[in-house]
Amino acid sequence: MSKRVLVTGAGGLVGGALCRSLEQDGIEVHRLVRHEPAGPAEHRWDPAAGTFDATDIRVDAVVHLAGESIAEGRWTAAKKARIRDSRVDGTRLLCEGLAGMDTPPGALVCASAIGFYGDRGDDVLDETSAQGGGFLAEVCGAWEAAADPVRAAGLRVVHLRLGVVLDGSGGALAKMLTPFRLGVGGRIGSGRQFMSWITLDDLVQVIRHALDSDALAGPVNAVAPGALTNAEFTKALGRALRRPTIFPLPGPVARLVMGEMAQELLLASTRVSPTALEAADFPFRHPDINTALAAVLD
Repeated sequence: MSKRVLVTGAGGLVGGALCRSLEQDGIEVHRLVRHEPAGPAEHRWDPAAGTFDATDIRVDAVVHLAGESIAEGRWTAAKKARIRDSRVDGTRLLCEGLAGMDTPPGALVCASAIGFYGDRGDDVLDETSAQGGGFLAEVCGAWEAAADPVRAAGLRVVHLRLGVVLDGSGGALAKMLTPFRLGVGGRIGSGRQFMSWITLDDLVQVIRHALDSDALAGPVNAVAPGALTNAEFTKALGRALRRPTIFPLPGPVARLVMGEMAQELLLASTRVSPTALEAADFPFRHPDINTALAAVLD
């Protein structure tokens, strides 16, 4: 079991929850930060400048979660460049540093996303499914390839392809709650597009499982077993909040307001199966949307 874990993106929704979980179990958490380190458990790096010195870091495993938000702001050319560079260049910088350590960690758990698969309609996708098309698919493919330096150095690498992370305090669900609570929520586009999701609580446990399971390597779909359509999710959220869901957002309006981001994040259909986790008998706490929403909205 990992006793010392280095985390990037520790200030984010997922990173913060992971660090709290690890520390509660007595695991020593080290953080990569962009500011001046506040103590021996913080280590500075600057992905934008391409600087990272791993000389003084001694950890058993690394969790890499850092990256520019894909859901904040319209996807201008500059925004897309930041999204790609923060993931691809940041991962490459981290992995080159880890590969050059005298005593490298045993494992790297690196975030990726189900955007790897692109817009695939009703197809059920597992970890063996081919890469899709589109901006996010291209980013995810390059993101995963950027870990090649540590693979070549013999580290076990897990690429967690994250679905929509559900938590009432942040992320996509938190943004939905206000309109739905006001009774003006509804399906997006046709509502037939599949969304694959996971609760924050389950995701933290998936990361911890990936840290300590030597049998787990390569791509791992970090999603719950219950992928569902946008229309089904909309109805479930309305039931959980006891509110009507009669105000749809037409696809053309979403594209007009949000541009390319709407097409890839809201209107694309990605029906993903957690095949690797199910084969490893991972115990999902919230395997269906009703139990998930009851837990995260409590």
